[in-house]
Amino acid sequence: MNDQIDQTSEATTPAAPGPAPARGPMVGYLDYARVGPLSRPAAAALADATALATRVDPADLDRLFALSDAALASAARLLDARPHEIALAPSTSNGLFTVAAALHGPGTVLVPRGEFPANLYPWLRFAGRGGPAVRLVDPAGQRHITPDLLRRHLTPDVTALTVSAVDSLTGHLAPLAALKEVLGPGRLLIVDAIQGLGAVALEADAADILVSGGQKWLRAGWGAALLLIRDRCAERLAPGLGGWAGVAEPFAPRHPAPPLPGAAAHLATNPDFPAAAAIGAAIDDLVGQGGPAVVGGRIRAVLDELLDRARQAGGEVLLDGLGPQERGGIGAFRLPGRDPASVHRALEAGGVITTRRDEWIRLSPHASTPDAAADLLTEALHAFTRPTSHSTSHSQEPICPTD
Repeated sequence: MNDQIDQTSEATTPAAPGPAPARGPMVGYLDYARVGPLSRPAAAALADATALATRVDPADLDRLFALSDAALASAARLLDARPHEIALAPSTSNGLFTVAAALHGPGTVLVPRGEFPANLYPWLRFAGRGGPAVRLVDPAGQRHITPDLLRRHLTPDVTALTVSAVDSLTGHLAPLAALKEVLGPGRLLIVDAIQGLGAVALEADAADILVSGGQKWLRAGWGAALLLIRDRCAERLAPGLGGWAGVAEPFAPRHPAPPLPGAAAHLATNPDFPAAAAIGAAIDDLVGQGGPAVVGGRIRAVLDELLDRARQAGGEVLLDGLGPQERGGIGAFRLPGRDPASVHRALEAGGVITTRRDEWIRLSPHASTPDAAADLLTEALHAFTRPTSHSTSHSQEPICPTD
């Protein structure tokens, strides 16, 4: 494992009087696919921007507003896009609803059965309200769609495929470039990237539309999500949720005014500027640490060790045959014959924080997860499977920062 990448959120506060010092992620925190605790750069940017928001000096307000432009520029470099192709939505779900509201006219959007609900409900809500019809694709029990399966479902009415870049349970990394090749230029590839952005190198150039919040692998907190709409498909989207912030002349005497160029046409209002600062800082930090390929490689190395420990304890790994280029930062296991809720509780009691999805225990470490996390996992599983054994207690100190 590797603990050289510092993404802790430990802050310095007075010991007394006042609140207790803020603590970083516990050693056994393996739940970044649920919530990534704020990184230091994101937390600092959020605090600085919030301080600007307390002032009334016009120069301070100008600097506050400029934070969103800086975040868009950073996101454009990360996604190999033009800044005007990106806007800041409040969340991944809001961004997907924005896209669903923008796709008018006849057609059908394909949604793999088993997709995370955030990538299903926007299409269901707008089907019959001017949006495309929805067709669920059963990926033969694998929760992900392959290029061959997609090819078999490409009837003439299909206009788009929406898919998660990384499956939230199995960790399967979608082959975005291969899927887009099957779709061709006339059909849209829409990507929910929240479980991949910051955890793995994505084939983002294959996505016509990409949406991702920052509260998981980017560790930027809530309030800002990237909404990427490539120029090559922009004319196919009407500003369904676009409000006054998405038009060129919001104070024109007559409305509707012409929409802004690019993704900004879909803005309902101004972004959350402190949240914009946080996600921009998180992206800059990711790039500064070598980018998604470097950070993602370390995440997968940590995950591989954890899954090995689960196997050694008798665990069965979900989609165990995935190759190194087919998995993101997520893996799941179960202990055959054992109650999964009891396993989950035992892990938590042993200081290992995970998510349970039905029978599966989901592991999602980060690049800064220390070696001791694997030892904690082994000891917690050992204590659970051999109740008479005695495990050594461990204090849950925060991960030590390296800067």
